[in-house]
Amino acid sequence: MEFQILLDSPKEVEEFVKAASKCPFEIDLKSGNVFIDAKSFLGVMTMALHRKMDVSCIDVCDRSAYRQLKKFAVA
Repeated sequence: MEFQILLDSPKEVEEFVKAASKCPFEIDLKSGNVFIDAKSFLGVMTMALHRKMDVSCIDVCDRSAYRQLKKFAVA
């Protein structure tokens, strides 16, 4: 499952990484040819702050955890 996010503050990055860390499935962020682990605070802070990123959730097995991530989605 894929969607886009835009994190505009360090607080949003922290909330996103906390939500991603609770998910029992793999989550990647992509921008161009660069992929980062969505559960890495430093990676997300460095690459995703103030930038639209594509989120790729692999083998989603927990729909409630997935919904927690979707609250960061942009249209």
